[in-house]
Amino acid sequence: MQSLPDDLARNRPGDAVRRKIRELQPNPVLRLVDRWRPGTDIYSWASGLKGEQRTASRLRRLCGHGWLTLHAVQWATGTDIDHLAIGPAGVFAINSKRHPGKTLWYGDRAMTVNGAATKHIAASRSEARRVSRTLSTPCGFEVQVRPVISVVDAAKLIVKSANPPVLVLEVEHLDRVLSGLTPMLSTDQVAHVYQVARRRRTWSG
Repeated sequence: MQSLPDDLARNRPGDAVRRKIRELQPNPVLRLVDRWRPGTDIYSWASGLKGEQRTASRLRRLCGHGWLTLHAVQWATGTDIDHLAIGPAGVFAINSKRHPGKTLWYGDRAMTVNGAATKHIAASRSEARRVSRTLSTPCGFEVQVRPVISVVDAAKLIVKSANPPVLVLEVEHLDRVLSGLTPMLSTDQVAHVYQVARRRRTWSG
């Protein structure tokens, strides 16, 4: 596809996290040291970066099968969408969550990590609604967006809902599950949504 000015397709997975790490520690030597020091902010962000890279690696398996992906899609506020996957099964706003060695439990509306409540589900649903509103007007039709949480390196994931509002998946199953969902978009619609989504100005409002 033709490259566009301010083309978000150029973004690497985790680019927003890399910018945050550089902001926290401008000195490259100290930045490298802190990436390996548990308890530091940079260590935490670097762990999240690994999660985004793992998720993106899995999403690459969908390429060539009618799917297109974007990473680190930044809003004007500075926050970002970790990954957007656009394919026959629809549009998915994917949030990578890396919780090494921990147990995650997900009911209908809540998720816990080692028993502690999180805001993962509410945040993912809110993000998907915002992405839908942002894409629908320039696309010229209602773009339904499903929220997904990609769980990386957890010891155990327990999902207690047959039809959850957020699709919570271990990263190893991400491509298989998405590719197996019922087709919703035509090839032309996939291409059109992708062309809109890859423009930086789409997300500037």
